[in-house]
Amino acid sequence: MDDKITLVKDWLRFASDDINCAKHLLSMHPVPIEIVCYHCEQAAEKALKGYLIYQNVEPPRTHILKLLCKMCADIDETFEEISEQCGNLTPYAVQARYPHEIHITENDMKKAILNADRVLEYIYQKLEHIENIAPDIEGRGQLQEQQKNQEDQEENIQGQQLT
Repeated sequence: MDDKITLVKDWLRFASDDINCAKHLLSMHPVPIEIVCYHCEQAAEKALKGYLIYQNVEPPRTHILKLLCKMCADIDETFEEISEQCGNLTPYAVQARYPHEIHITENDMKKAILNADRVLEYIYQKLEHIENIAPDIEGRGQLQEQQKNQEDQEENIQGQQLT
């Protein structure tokens, strides 16, 4: 059991490192938008795989986050709550790493960070409740405020488009 918990913590630490790296890259000029999005996808992927390992399920070698989320939902149906975020992040696994594969905007990048934060926070809360497992994430606990700001920005953009 201790080996499994250590392995899960390692997966979650790598997930935390990826999201922290993504957020750190925001200080670069210009911001490497594609790489930020890639790290967001990787963070979510590693957290989902960590949860599966905790549940004694061998995660498949895949970057398809909706598949990983579905596997988690087969164990705990509430994982459907993060299915959309997982689907939004999946394209960044491979396509964001190569030139001209995908066009990513700054707004896409901001959404990717919010999506990854949501997935990680969700999984960390699940595992904290069970085993008190959760690594440190820069800005952890500020997710709701970020989401509210994002929603406000999207409403403003939509309002401007209507006028």
